[in-house]
Amino acid sequence: MMRDVVISMHSIEGCDTDDQGIVDFSTDGHYFKDGDTSCFSYLETDVTGLEGTRTSVIVRPDEVVVDRDGMITGRMVFREREKNSFLYSTPYGTATLGVSTKKIRHSFNDRGGELEVDYVLDMEHTVVSRNKFFVRVEEQKELKMKLESCLMQQMRSSAGLQDMQLS
Repeated sequence: MMRDVVISMHSIEGCDTDDQGIVDFSTDGHYFKDGDTSCFSYLETDVTGLEGTRTSVIVRPDEVVVDRDGMITGRMVFREREKNSFLYSTPYGTATLGVSTKKIRHSFNDRGGELEVDYVLDMEHTVVSRNKFFVRVEEQKELKMKLESCLMQQMRSSAGLQDMQLS
């Protein structure tokens, strides 16, 4: 069953340097789980610099596949302790990139889950950077319920403070 979800991403480029690039964003997307395979997808925005591209992530017990299609195309395959090469196509040209996966952690159920990937990116066999990304996928109605609960608690706290000020 396809579910509407909120996908929150935290990405660190250059983890092992002083000059880290960090991107945090949340976006709406779609999610489904079929047996041991989980899949979520979303449209990229100008926040990631990949506007006009759909990203689909397939999570299996032993691998993570990140597929991009649109303005940018590429298919990254992450498997722990393996190196995989892929073509990365942009409007400016195509390059052969490689990913050497250090670590993958994931936990998904029927309503969403979490993913962490730690990898080294290279271009034409020259290391570019060590990167990590963390993803949380949450069903929209669950997130809405958490937000409503948080707002109710804040309102109760504010009401209590107002009662105290009136006394």
